[in-house]
Amino acid sequence: MTPNPEAGPIRATIVEQVAKYHAAVAGPVPFRPGVTPILPSGAVLDEDDRVALVEAALDMRIAAGTTARRFERRFARRLGLRKAHLTNSGSSANLLALSALCAPDLGDDRLRPGDEVVTVAAGFPTTVNPIVQNGLVPVFVDIELGTYNTTVDRVAAAIGPRTRAVMIAHALGNPFPAQEIADLATERGLYLVEDNCDAVGSTYRGRPTGGFGDLSTVSFYPAHHITAGEGGCVLTDNLVLARIVESLRDWGRDCWCEPGESDTCRKRFGYRMGELPFGYDHKYIFSHVGYNLKSTDLQAALALSQLSRADRFDAARRANWRRLREGLDGVPGLLLPSPTPGSDPSWFGFVLTVLPDAPFTRADIVGFLEARRIGTRLLFAGNLTRHPAYLDQPHRVSGELTNSDVATERTFWIGVYPGITGEMVDYMVSSIREFTRGASRGA
Repeated sequence: MTPNPEAGPIRATIVEQVAKYHAAVAGPVPFRPGVTPILPSGAVLDEDDRVALVEAALDMRIAAGTTARRFERRFARRLGLRKAHLTNSGSSANLLALSALCAPDLGDDRLRPGDEVVTVAAGFPTTVNPIVQNGLVPVFVDIELGTYNTTVDRVAAAIGPRTRAVMIAHALGNPFPAQEIADLATERGLYLVEDNCDAVGSTYRGRPTGGFGDLSTVSFYPAHHITAGEGGCVLTDNLVLARIVESLRDWGRDCWCEPGESDTCRKRFGYRMGELPFGYDHKYIFSHVGYNLKSTDLQAALALSQLSRADRFDAARRANWRRLREGLDGVPGLLLPSPTPGSDPSWFGFVLTVLPDAPFTRADIVGFLEARRIGTRLLFAGNLTRHPAYLDQPHRVSGELTNSDVATERTFWIGVYPGITGEMVDYMVSSIREFTRGASRGA
């Protein structure tokens, strides 16, 4: 269709008006202590993001297409990896990553029902659910208080005769000892899936997290380091695994043509696969039992716009975390967080654990902060083995889950995301100090 020459000026006017609209509705709001909510997490959206979404809508890019491919290439380069595949969520990314390891394409190296996957007990369910959903057995290990990550020794002790993989998330942006666990996995012949959903921008031993595993995953939910509204991504350097992920994401089809394209391989009607007749249309040959977990170009347009500010977001997260850590140094009754040695986290949150001899409970301090409009969150699910969803699921526990239980009962976190200003951080610090002083006096 020949473009209407009048469309260009109309488009430019719309974009100009969108920018003006953003300036009118998104101006700075003065911070009022105790009145303005301080969210623990959230998206930071600007004029460029609004314009990017409107431009994608003007182009009617309602399915995954050129913008999604452009984002995948740029994001893979950012993490130093060869392939990235956008998905509709970080949860879907985790499901695809682990499901890829169960694919028949891998022959004897595939994971089979009943095989074990080492994971962490204290975390978010979507790191564990794909293990259960694929008929595998999670082996739960404990964490360290302070870093809230597991250790190489704990993972090594959990490996048994049926263990085939390790799947662990970086805790609230703080990297687990990724290089050492990757080396252990290689030594023992195990796969490593690196859940990087909370840690985009973090580094371990000078390398970006997300590049240590056979596969890694990312979430673009609004709480995360960059957002696409919803969305996620699976990344890998392994081209075989990348192809499996793509097929599983795209209904399980064997064809790799983009939607709306045909005959990219120049032999669309030249295949014979399974028990189909020769020449069956390759676009409708299915080599995996897959899903439809694709994203859209609207999501990708927002993600691309956000990606241009990722370094700025990372710097704000680090600065807010540092300001909290320095401001709360020496505060009584609370264990403050620490980065994993050798890491430079792009923090997702600031974790606090109420010490056993504190004259207050987690409920006391959380209630105080929430009353002051300071948002709090628990360490996600805490000890997952205590939740009703997992009580009857086949699993194994390696060692004790003592620290996971502590996190369940005494740990919470507050925000550091880029929407939090220095003034807000100082208010959080003064509020926590006021509370602990009062609790110490028995007030």
